[in-house]
Amino acid sequence: MHVQSLPVRNASIHVRLLQQYLVLLKKYPILTKSVTSGILTALGNLLSQILEAKKKAKNGVVSQIDPAGAARYAIYGLVITGPLSHYFYQLMEVWMPSTDPLCLVKRLLLDRLVFAPGFLLIFYFVMNILEAKGWRDFEKKMRGSYWTALKMNWKVWTPFQFININFVPVQFRVLFANMVALFWYAYLASVRK
Repeated sequence: MHVQSLPVRNASIHVRLLQQYLVLLKKYPILTKSVTSGILTALGNLLSQILEAKKKAKNGVVSQIDPAGAARYAIYGLVITGPLSHYFYQLMEVWMPSTDPLCLVKRLLLDRLVFAPGFLLIFYFVMNILEAKGWRDFEKKMRGSYWTALKMNWKVWTPFQFININFVPVQFRVLFANMVALFWYAYLASVRK
């Protein structure tokens, strides 16, 4: 789908940002999706930290925001989420074109049964590396929360991904998923502790 951007005078900042995003998306699709993923993933982590700090403050405990945690999530979004999601959605279009009568079901099954478990495993592994932790810590986190997180992923993401992979234009799928992921990463940050 061709995206055309026309200059709009006196437009609100939101319109101008969207316009600029569309220009960048067309010109640099992977980089734009990667940077967007990095920013929104970091914001999800910050949201988790803020909610955790407020919860602790009610109990009289003061906790500080960990900028390194947000940076780890930003790196993950930039290096892993953006590019991997971009290529996954592109390949899905080739493997399961919308002309296939069963594409709605096939796409959802591929996403939920193959991509989601693998992507979550990559998340745990990369975060373990970025946190400079060893193999035992990775195994402990996998045993302690991977299955719980995967089941929650299936519960939360399935309706969103059904809409995303079947009805959202392919160039906007990473952005759509990132908007949902803003809250998902807040959940993951809290469950991995």
